[in-house]
Amino acid sequence: MVSAVQSVPGLSLQLTEEQLMLQKMAREFTAKEIIPVAAHYDEHAIFPRDIFDKAREVGLANMNVPEEYGGMGASLLDEVIVAEEMGYGCTGISTSVSTNGLGDLPIIIAGTEQQKAYWLGERLIDKGELVSYCVTEPAAGSNVVGMETRAEKQGPKYILNGSKTFITNASYANFFTVFAKTDPSAGHKGISCFIVDRDTPGVSISKKFDKLGQRASDTAQITFENVEVPEENRLGPEGSGFLTAMKVFDYSRPGVAAAAVGLLRRCMDESIKYAKERETFGVPIYQHQAVAHKIAEMAINYEAARLLTWQSAWIVEMGQPNPRLSATAKVFASDSAMKAAVEAVQVFGGYGYMKEYPVEKLMRDVKVFQIYEGTSEILKNIVVRELFSKK
Repeated sequence: MVSAVQSVPGLSLQLTEEQLMLQKMAREFTAKEIIPVAAHYDEHAIFPRDIFDKAREVGLANMNVPEEYGGMGASLLDEVIVAEEMGYGCTGISTSVSTNGLGDLPIIIAGTEQQKAYWLGERLIDKGELVSYCVTEPAAGSNVVGMETRAEKQGPKYILNGSKTFITNASYANFFTVFAKTDPSAGHKGISCFIVDRDTPGVSISKKFDKLGQRASDTAQITFENVEVPEENRLGPEGSGFLTAMKVFDYSRPGVAAAAVGLLRRCMDESIKYAKERETFGVPIYQHQAVAHKIAEMAINYEAARLLTWQSAWIVEMGQPNPRLSATAKVFASDSAMKAAVEAVQVFGGYGYMKEYPVEKLMRDVKVFQIYEGTSEILKNIVVRELFSKK
């Protein structure tokens, strides 16, 4: 007989003691600080600054800032563990809390020591500020190379003009990591990345978007009009921005997938609870195979999506980022969560369509996972590219 737990050389699916403690802390934080207020924050589209501050105090925000700049230097797998737990509570609130971990990635990846010490250490850690990641544009969408924002070099500074849209935390961010074309004729090699302070003249934030779901997450458009950006705020060499953006996605997509996994688990748990309590034809509805199989599929997809997400995080930690794997994890987790949310509403029947029951919000929140951080269609193109480029 095979024992229940085996040790396989070079492979372990067991979290460390520290990771289990982190998971427990994130789960308790979510139960105490997020779940009780999630419906209220969603209904009124309230930005959860108070929850971000509490998360920052206990080490659940700014997790990826290296220790030498005052952060905890968490691994990507650590971030994924926390993202699942917070995503279970509310993906709108969890997105707001975790966005610094996206906005700061260009600085971590391409910044100088001086840039990291100031923007990561002083601004994010010491002052508790927020940073937003600015790539998407109104006309370009998923086509990063098609961006129209320009940064023209003039002596020791750049003049930035253009706009970015669907920017998370834009209304509250203190600075931005912004991608712009410094050489429009050079294609992807003509893109550079800059740190732009919110208070710089010419930076303006539009009224936030009124969204279908994840309403506790602020989303707005930013316009740059003749914004002067000092050369020392450029991240990496001129023309290296596209490569930086692609590296960012290797690190960010597992976290997005993990939040979708958390929402999927919430759909499953709510469906199990309801299916035990609700009776039709004299028995709890989970005893009807049509209902039971829906919940079984949630459980199957949850286990598969979580393992795939963990693998995509682990391979980045091993120094072998794999665009195909991170894309695969994000697509599978997003699509599985979407299916789980639709089926959870079906399990609840007419009640599932009512706001007083939790699955209505889950269904609204989940859709954007198939859109942001790369649409499922674009990510499938990446999978195809990677598959056939190896042939």
